[in-house]
Amino acid sequence: MKLRWIIASVSALALAFLTLNNSDLWDFSAHAAAGAACPANAKPANLNFTLKDIDGKDVTLASYKGKVILLDFWATWCEPCKLEIPWFGEFQGKYGARGFQAIGVSVDDTVDKLKPYVAKYKMPYPVLVGLNHDDIQNAYGPLWGIPVTAIISRDGKICAKHAGISSKQNFEHEIEALLD
Repeated sequence: MKLRWIIASVSALALAFLTLNNSDLWDFSAHAAAGAACPANAKPANLNFTLKDIDGKDVTLASYKGKVILLDFWATWCEPCKLEIPWFGEFQGKYGARGFQAIGVSVDDTVDKLKPYVAKYKMPYPVLVGLNHDDIQNAYGPLWGIPVTAIISRDGKICAKHAGISSKQNFEHEIEALLD
């Protein structure tokens, strides 16, 4: 019985570290050179995916190349995701004309569940159905938890990746640096 409590405690602590992105351990953008918007060793983002949006239309990620992309992996049941979604909508309105694009990939919800959620939270950016698309999750993961958000430069490099919630200011700083 005692072993079960130890395992449960360790698991809860690990989940807390994944959910609360307050350290440089999980903030991959912190490894960029001082003043650089993107680390010199940034990996290329795999944009060779086509997913359906909530209206059943095909959306190809590669069609957004040339824009600064915020690619967010999330789910409707995820409480930290609910905090970030309004920020991403605000960023879309504020920076869209400058070449920014937020994209949400729901990892495990059906269209029937997504449509009312997108309407309720007024998500002004494409929301894609990632259910049964482990290929895209593997390309940006592994996703040990959600949210996971990648910030991708205009030239298609992953300049920052956040596992768990980050601050609005941190996201905005990264976006602005890549738009300049």
